[in-house]
Amino acid sequence: MVFDVCPGSCYHLAMVLGMIHADRLSMLVFLVAVACFGLAACGAPATSLGSQPASGSPALAPRPTALARTPTPQPATAEEAIRQLILLEGQGVVSQDIGGLMNLWASEAVIADAKHTPDNPNDDARWRGRDAIRERYVVLVFPGNPSLVSPADVKIVIDGDKATATSTTQIGAETSPGGDRWDFAKRDGRWWITALTYNLEPK
Repeated sequence: MVFDVCPGSCYHLAMVLGMIHADRLSMLVFLVAVACFGLAACGAPATSLGSQPASGSPALAPRPTALARTPTPQPATAEEAIRQLILLEGQGVVSQDIGGLMNLWASEAVIADAKHTPDNPNDDARWRGRDAIRERYVVLVFPGNPSLVSPADVKIVIDGDKATATSTTQIGAETSPGGDRWDFAKRDGRWWITALTYNLEPK
């Protein structure tokens, strides 16, 4: 009598063994033990991480490597923080990073174009609040695709939690000598841009 034995069929083996004549029981027990030992690993062997997958099996993709990010240096002084804000604003314009730019401005911030008439504020164009400032970047600034925004000759005056700065800014081929005035305020442990007036140099 021949039995097809597979792992996990112990219950069925017990049923069969109960039906076998007693004088054959010892021999069958021996044969069953040998069969179970040989078939104990009949399942598919586990594949180690370094082994090749079976033919037709999809290979696992390698684990992606996280990109190393260099954090923005934390400014040690108020002046460093303010210079960093001016620098980041210029970099955000070049890279057209609207999210990063919006993180520089206070909620009530104002941008004004003095139109080269610093003594006549009545003709200024103004963008008040983050929504208007965002629209200015997207509609007026980004389409020009400036490849360089480089503030120079930055002069900073700090008065407690407020500060002002003047700078000469080059945007592409256009240079505004001393034509930019920035206002800043420190709130919630960091500095924000509260105002920018540009094109202050008279013509």
